Amino acid sequence: MKSILLIEDDPFIAEIYSTKLKEEGFEVDTVQEGKSAFKIIKEKKPDLLLLDVVLPNIDGWEILRKVKQTPELSHIKIIILSNLEERPEIEKGFQLGADKYLVKAHYTPKDVICEVKKVLTPEKRNA
Repeated sequence: MKSILLIEDDPFIAEIYSTKLKEEGFEVDTVQEGKSAFKIIKEKKPDLLLLDVVLPNIDGWEILRKVKQTPELSHIKIIILSNLEERPEIEKGFQLGADKYLVKAHYTPKDVICEVKKVLTPEKRNA
């Protein structure tokens, strides 16, 4: 079972995504602020982070930067799920190492689940 850490400060949104992900068979932990998030990432080493950018304490950018700069964590897949939709923010996400950048307003929870599955499923190569 793939594990996901959902880092989202809005409890309502966190509950929606957590429920949907669990229904799809994922193991899901949630955290609402950045300082606790990094501690949990180091302890649990989830397969994927579903990461909001605007968070209390430490923002999503700093979490993304720290994860990608920490050798034992750098393999973790990261999908940014944010309301920030300006091109500079999206480019920053990819420059810092995000695997995908999803704008909340443009994706339903079902769409987000599809994107999570794509990121967690390695592409099959033809022999």
